Amino acid sequence: MSPLPLQLPSIASDEVIAFLLVLARVGGLFLLAPVFSSKFLPARAKLIAAGAISVALTPIALQNQKLPADPLDVTALFVKEIGIGLAFALALGALGAAVQAAGSLLDTLAGFSFGAIVDPITGVQSAVFAQLYAVFATVIFVLTGGDHVMILGLARSYDLVPLGTLPGTGHLAALATTGLAQVFLIGLEIAAPVMIALLLADAAFGLVARAVPQMNVFVVGLPAKILVGMTVIAATLPFVSNQVQGALQQSVMQAVQTLGG
Repeated sequence: MSPLPLQLPSIASDEVIAFLLVLARVGGLFLLAPVFSSKFLPARAKLIAAGAISVALTPIALQNQKLPADPLDVTALFVKEIGIGLAFALALGALGAAVQAAGSLLDTLAGFSFGAIVDPITGVQSAVFAQLYAVFATVIFVLTGGDHVMILGLARSYDLVPLGTLPGTGHLAALATTGLAQVFLIGLEIAAPVMIALLLADAAFGLVARAVPQMNVFVVGLPAKILVGMTVIAATLPFVSNQVQGALQQSVMQAVQTLGG
C-alpha cells in the first residue's frame, strides 16, 4: 500500500504538464484561427474555452506518451507546442484573410473603400463588402460546424506529432506558408463573379460616356455599380457558402498533412 502515495504526485505532475502542453498548442487557435480569434469573444471566455478544449484533448495527447522530467526538456516541448499551434492556426487564419481580401477588393471596385470604418469582428479598418463577407463567413463557420472541424484537425495532429516528438522546422515553415499562399487564390475565387460584373458595368459606362459625353457618368455610374455589386453578391452568396465551407475543410486537411510531413 505504501507505493501508491508515492506514485500519485508523479501521475498528477504528468497530467498537469500534459495539460499545459496541450494548452500551448490550443492557444494558437484563439490568436489566429477564424471564429476563435474573433474580437467579439472576451479574453476571459477565450481562456475558459481554451482550457475546456485542452482538458478534452489531454487524454488523447497523453495516450502512450512518456513526458520528460527535466525542466529544460519540458521547456523545449512547451516552445515546440506553441510553434505548432501558431503554425496550425495561421494556416486556418489564412482563410479568414482571404475572405477579407475578397471583400476589400470588391469595395475598391465598387467605390465603397472611400467609406471604410472599423470592422467589429476583426478590429481593423474595412468597408461595407469586406464587413459583409466577414460576418457571412463567420456565420457559415458556426452553422456548418467549422469550429468542430478545426478542433478535430488539432486533435488529429497529436497522432502525427505527439507531445514527446519534435517536428522538423521545414514542416512548420511549410505549414505557415501553405496557408498564406492560398490567400490570393481563395479570395479571387470568392470575388470573381462580382468582379466580372463590376468590370462589365465599368465597360458599359465607358461606352455610354463615349456615346453621350454630356452625361455625368461618375454621378450615374457609382450608384449603378453599387446596385450591380449588391445584386450579384446576393445571387452568389450560396456559392460563397459552399466555397468557404469546402476551403475550410481542405485547409484543415492540408494543415494536418503538412504537419505530419
